[in-house]
Amino acid sequence: MSQPPAPSAQVTAAEISRIAGVTRATVSNWRRRHENFPAPSGGTDTSPLYDLEKIRTWLASRGQPTAATPSSELRTTLRLRERAGAGMSDLLLLVLAAARRPTDPHALSDADLVKHANGAAAGFADVVPDTEPVRFTDADAPALRALLLCVRDEGAQTALGVLAERELEDSAASGAYRTPAPLADLLARLVPGSPTRVLDPACGSGTLLSAAAALGARELYGQDSLPVQARRTAVGLLLAAEDGTAAEGTGVTVHTGDSLRADAFPDLAVDAVLCNPPYGDRDWGHDELAYDPRWAYGFPPRAESELAWVQHALAHLDPGGHAVLLLPPATASRASGRRIRAELIRSGALRAVAALPPGAAIPLHIGLQVWVLQRPTPAPSVHRTVLFVDTANEASTPERGLSRSGAVNWPRVSEQVLSAWKAYAENPDAFEPEAGVARAVSVVDLLDEVVDVTPARQVRASQTDTDPRELASRATAAQEALTGAAESVASLAAIELWGAASPSTRQWRSATVSDLARGGALKVLRAPHVSPKQTDSESGTGAARPTLTGSDIAHGSAPTGHIDDTQAATDQVPEIAVGDVLVRGLIGGRGPVARVAGENEAGVLLGPNVHLFRPDPARLDPWFLHGFLGSEANLAGASTGSSTLHLSPGRLRVPLLPLEEQRRYGEAFRHVAALREQAIRAEELAKEAAHLVVDGLTGGQLVPHKPESL
Repeated sequence: MSQPPAPSAQVTAAEISRIAGVTRATVSNWRRRHENFPAPSGGTDTSPLYDLEKIRTWLASRGQPTAATPSSELRTTLRLRERAGAGMSDLLLLVLAAARRPTDPHALSDADLVKHANGAAAGFADVVPDTEPVRFTDADAPALRALLLCVRDEGAQTALGVLAERELEDSAASGAYRTPAPLADLLARLVPGSPTRVLDPACGSGTLLSAAAALGARELYGQDSLPVQARRTAVGLLLAAEDGTAAEGTGVTVHTGDSLRADAFPDLAVDAVLCNPPYGDRDWGHDELAYDPRWAYGFPPRAESELAWVQHALAHLDPGGHAVLLLPPATASRASGRRIRAELIRSGALRAVAALPPGAAIPLHIGLQVWVLQRPTPAPSVHRTVLFVDTANEASTPERGLSRSGAVNWPRVSEQVLSAWKAYAENPDAFEPEAGVARAVSVVDLLDEVVDVTPARQVRASQTDTDPRELASRATAAQEALTGAAESVASLAAIELWGAASPSTRQWRSATVSDLARGGALKVLRAPHVSPKQTDSESGTGAARPTLTGSDIAHGSAPTGHIDDTQAATDQVPEIAVGDVLVRGLIGGRGPVARVAGENEAGVLLGPNVHLFRPDPARLDPWFLHGFLGSEANLAGASTGSSTLHLSPGRLRVPLLPLEEQRRYGEAFRHVAALREQAIRAEELAKEAAHLVVDGLTGGQLVPHKPESL
């Protein structure tokens, strides 16, 4: 009986564009203009999939060269292998072998390639946790060839990233995110001295251990509950030792399992522990671990899994060793953790807490905190203070917008945290506070009824540390900026671009957006749902593209969202063009509902829950469209729902007016938008000025003028 044909890989239009080295628009043009372009073989109407071999044959018939990168080819080939029921774990071993002994896959037949791969992978089976014996077959030859090419041309770390990326998607392991490289470097540098032995009990993809290795650590220990993460860590660290990122001879020991329930290193004591543990886990082992000897500072309540990780880290330290953990802000203030926090402070174990800006790591919407701890020595504690550093406001300010944060300013954040910690660690008693940024607080002051170790609260308490002249200068500058913004608002408000309709309310014919779209006067576009994905800049497996969200429209900010262009369906995400009218899909809350795209938004991807209206400039003025689409009456008539209103864009109505008259309306709407923007800016400046003055008056840095000078 003949064997059934092997299934062919399927690719998206975005992958076709990468294979052919053209834009996505070119692929769309091919689909429309060429009748012999391969028909979709799967997917959906909005996200079709195409047979890879048919696409390659079609491109070859046109003489179109292939421009796919080895990593893209590897992704495509792995998709075919997954359909055949194979996983990625066996290929991880081959990455190590290929990095150590590069091989030209084109010089080997399929049979020789399989034989070579089996022999090479067998030599590394004992270093990757929970890996079954490897036995490649002829069916694996395409994946083996693609993997070896990727290792040879783009590096082993890139190939490793592609393999882990695919296996994480297959395992549906939600919540598995890399710690960003700048953050991992910061956490590793917070460990004083030059630690040799470092443990990460929730190692994930191994970013923290890699950072420690780059700083000279020679013995690396890791454990993770996800087998794919443990394997990736083991291979990645061994590769780091191969490529010189880590010191030659670095020892790597990684195990799979839940560190709290099944500690793989029960007797291990190390110089340092680095950890970004899971957050908010109520099923961390509270019931079965009640009498565990690790709880030297108190038995963690069920809702305090983070404090269980803190004590787990301290239990693995040599006396005097340091642990640095990334924790959610609630750990510093929840009432249920008060007793354990108090004991950590009283014993001298908690040395510093630093607040990071939102966006530093997943979850991006909150500002995480870094806790620096030290296992007490047998001698009585001499630590009389705890250092607090607040960098929560250190983010790159968007070109537009007042209250939204952009990307984290990592050089500034790292400099503030490291310089404050270094100065404090050298001489805690002589530490000089930095107003609004860093302050050492006495243990006595911290041990109150709440034991709140939130940096903002403790740094803000140091009003007397602020230079009165500096604060007065800042308050004056804020007041002058407010005066300028108020003058702009007054100037805009004084311009009259409208008058009363005469003799009565004007009536006009109108059409729905659906009717206008059918007539070609505009196009209505919306992005398909694409799950958020963090950019993995280290692995080189994806590039995040800026994306405009509904929140950006409401806050008047530059695009703050990101979509990884390696995700399926991103080839269907529209790009914004100048003159597009963007309307939030969810109606409600404060802030504008609509925006006309300018140069800053050109080329940005359209985010979820945003509708894009692209007018024909010969028939519709964009600002005229913006004004009528964003009116409250129009939105109310085209929305459904009760507490949350969802916009039905086709039901919006637009008056039918000559283009010249549209432009007069458009100019008025543009003026109103500018007035609203300046008013929002003035409001924000008024809040800032009031905050500075009130803080200065209550803190003693500012004094009110005498009555006669008012």
